[in-house]
Amino acid sequence: MQRPVVIGLILLIVGNLFSAFYDVSIKWLPDDANAATFLLVRQISSVFMLLPVWLYAQRPMTTHISVHLWRANIGSVGALFLIIGLMALPLATVSSLFYSAPLMIMLMGYWFLKERITTGQVICALLGFVGILIILRPSEINWFGLAVLFSAFTFAVNQLTIKKVPNTEHPLLTLMLYNLLGIPATLVIAAFQGLQGMSWGLFGIALLSNAFLLIYHWFCVLAYRKAQASDIVIAEYTGLLFIVFLGWLLFDEWLDSLSWVGAALIVLPSLLLPWIGMWMAKSPKVMDNLQVKSLHIEAVEGEPKH
Repeated sequence: MQRPVVIGLILLIVGNLFSAFYDVSIKWLPDDANAATFLLVRQISSVFMLLPVWLYAQRPMTTHISVHLWRANIGSVGALFLIIGLMALPLATVSSLFYSAPLMIMLMGYWFLKERITTGQVICALLGFVGILIILRPSEINWFGLAVLFSAFTFAVNQLTIKKVPNTEHPLLTLMLYNLLGIPATLVIAAFQGLQGMSWGLFGIALLSNAFLLIYHWFCVLAYRKAQASDIVIAEYTGLLFIVFLGWLLFDEWLDSLSWVGAALIVLPSLLLPWIGMWMAKSPKVMDNLQVKSLHIEAVEGEPKH
């Protein structure tokens, strides 16, 4: 496995640990908290947290403001839907639904960015999705569940649009604009609801969750710039394991035996994929028998088209 892919996987795994911390922090919001008000406070505080670092970095600027504007607004809508889901559904349920995003990233990376995709990656992603369904075992899909799925879709879109930003652009600028340009839309929604639920408790949780989320986004920007999305996206599933561990540690929650099977389907393929790739590379006959075209997916040679 190439060095950039290894680095990208490590960065994404560490980032997902902080993503799990963010999900947990949402569950600590006051009972009267409003999702739009919380998101607005988090976005504004993130800009002030990043401003000194931006000044220290000699005020980097962008020439791709339209891309950042698109990412910020769709990210705001997705974040709002995720917060609503976290406030209404159990943590494990939300996390399981949200981790359909890696499968979306892989498929959209192939369809829209023309990224190369292998049989092993398809199998790993599908096994991971089956594992999510096993853990979730939904008896019914309600509006909150659909909100989380939509949030996962917006997350996938935003991760792929990072590829439209040149590597020469400072990652800090990407994070800052992601929050800054999303404030107007969030402000309209929060103002329409009368800024409900504003309190010091909400403000404190917003600062804490914001720190977790900024660190997560920082690692994501670095990871997806380091390697092709379809090569490292499987590492997104590791965040579900972090959620399971934190649920046990903080809320005395634990997985049953069937859920452990689902977790194994999520994690083990990502761990075994590098070894499978090395074995297949050394076995030309295996490669001939396991062509991507057999899955009606045409592999694309060379660099992804941006």
